Amino acid sequence: MPAQAVLTAYEPPIQPGKPHGSELGAITFQFNPNQLELTRSAGWVSHQSRSAEEVAAPEFTGVLPRRLTVELFLDSSAAHDPSVAEGTERLLSWCAPTARSIEAKAPCAPWVKFSWGSFTDVAFFGYLEDVSVTYTLFDANGSPLRATCGVRLTEAGNPTPRQNPTSGSLTGRRVHRLAAGDSLELLAHQEYGDPTVWRLIAEANGIEDPLLLSVGTEILVPARDEAAVR
Repeated sequence: MPAQAVLTAYEPPIQPGKPHGSELGAITFQFNPNQLELTRSAGWVSHQSRSAEEVAAPEFTGVLPRRLTVELFLDSSAAHDPSVAEGTERLLSWCAPTARSIEAKAPCAPWVKFSWGSFTDVAFFGYLEDVSVTYTLFDANGSPLRATCGVRLTEAGNPTPRQNPTSGSLTGRRVHRLAAGDSLELLAHQEYGDPTVWRLIAEANGIEDPLLLSVGTEILVPARDEAAVR
């Protein structure tokens, strides 16, 4: 059976550099997209030189975030159910701050990830920069039965490694992509030699139920020295 494309939303990090929180929900594509547009740019600054006859050498300022543009097609014309309205409302709500972030006095919209089978180039955490919804079919009572949603996702980047306040060095945190058969206990055993410290990984990623892990999800693995202090 072919893999279905999915958009999944997560609680935003509680502060910059921290991992995202728990999953807020997902929208599975009824029909896989016909095309994806993935862009990535580099930042450059051009310097002017009045005295030189040739153009001055540009200065590289860094890599800019990836951007993914994809269309999501929703259709409930056969069932005449409210799934189209529910899907578009959920998608649009991911552009607004989450209730949890508002309560924490740090309003922020969810982080969103597009995933499609083994296509890892497009599987990155980001935020919805732009969402457009075009309704093309309606029920007799005005309820939408068909809609095309244009989504533009901008890469948010991986969490920045934490700094050790005593030594000033960076800890060896890394990102692990979950594969079939993975568990937090197994990952803790592989990383630290002690499966009982799996809660360290759960806390670092806001995982409330370790049994609900999705293959392909990227999680942050704390460094060994963080496990040693437990």
